[in-house]
Amino acid sequence: MDFEPWMLLVFPLFFGMGWLAARIDIKELLSESSTLPRSYFQGLNFLLNEQQDQAIEAFIEVVKVDPQTVELHFALGSLFRRRGEVDRAIRMHLNLVERADLEEGKKQQALFELAQDYLKAGILDRAETAFHELHGTPYEKESLDFLLEIFQKEKDWLKAIDISQRLTALTGVSHGNEAAFFFCELAASELAIRQNEAAAVHLEQALNVNPQSVRASIMLGDVELAAGRVARAIEIWKRVEQQDAQYLPLVAERLLQAYRRIGDEATGVTLLQTWLQKYPSLDLMNVLFGALVQRDGAEAAYQLVRNELKRNPTLLGLDKLLEAQLLETTSEKRGDLELVKNLIHNRTRGLAMYRCKHCGFKARQFYWHCPACHSWESYSPKRSEENGVAI
Repeated sequence: MDFEPWMLLVFPLFFGMGWLAARIDIKELLSESSTLPRSYFQGLNFLLNEQQDQAIEAFIEVVKVDPQTVELHFALGSLFRRRGEVDRAIRMHLNLVERADLEEGKKQQALFELAQDYLKAGILDRAETAFHELHGTPYEKESLDFLLEIFQKEKDWLKAIDISQRLTALTGVSHGNEAAFFFCELAASELAIRQNEAAAVHLEQALNVNPQSVRASIMLGDVELAAGRVARAIEIWKRVEQQDAQYLPLVAERLLQAYRRIGDEATGVTLLQTWLQKYPSLDLMNVLFGALVQRDGAEAAYQLVRNELKRNPTLLGLDKLLEAQLLETTSEKRGDLELVKNLIHNRTRGLAMYRCKHCGFKARQFYWHCPACHSWESYSPKRSEENGVAI
């Protein structure tokens, strides 16, 4: 590009405009800084030197001097809650909620933070009230999530069902799976006081909100069996194959006993054999093993376990194979077999556990609601070894 004489006039003009703009920005920055209390800069200095406690105290002084520092209120309140200083967090957020000059959006935010403070402190009644007051605000969805958590802690299943329905209406995302578990909990309470018919109503409600609820089907089958309606119970339990076949081991023993009650054990055994071929399972095999030992003898049970072990090699299966061999062995080698079986059995104790997929908590019995992390349906109905989980 060729140099033009007029550029000699333009360059000083641009320089002068830049210098003027910089002077204006510096004056504005100095003006804003002069309005901030000295404690604010002390707090920043403490933060830079990683002196958090001193920084917090300095910022508290800022809040006392300048009540308009709303964002600093929020920041301190959240920090107090995370540090476990819930009383200080409550005071900080309550001060904002009670301010008459605070704009509506900030007041809603303060109320949401205050509700979380109450929840963290275990003051559930106040937390519940605060979350309910946020109906129709931008914090409604998060508030309903917290209310659902509260009502599950309190085992107030009717309120939990109501909140799950409100969440579905608000978000368009179905919460039928959770609601079905809440209805099952109501049914369990009724069964505990022998109110079987009331329990059946809740279980039908569970299946209405979630037709795939395996737990509801299992419990409803139990109710029907207790009422003497054996054929109806069998029909309900057989639905589990369509709902989720991995849960069939949980109904295997129930089905076999029901078929025995109507004098048709052979049909029950045939059904379980069909399931075992389609859905390999150690628990299904164990139920069939016991049935075959009683009905057809140790040799038939041995062949069953032997075939399954070839198809799905597991230490738990080997333990069962040795048990079948011991049933048939009467020779002097029996002692050696018992020794080997005991060694294998001790080794497989940890492999026969159920395990929560969320928190890893292991238990010998199956849970629908993890006692450790309180997740629903987080236990696989298969044993640890079948899921490839190490001891």
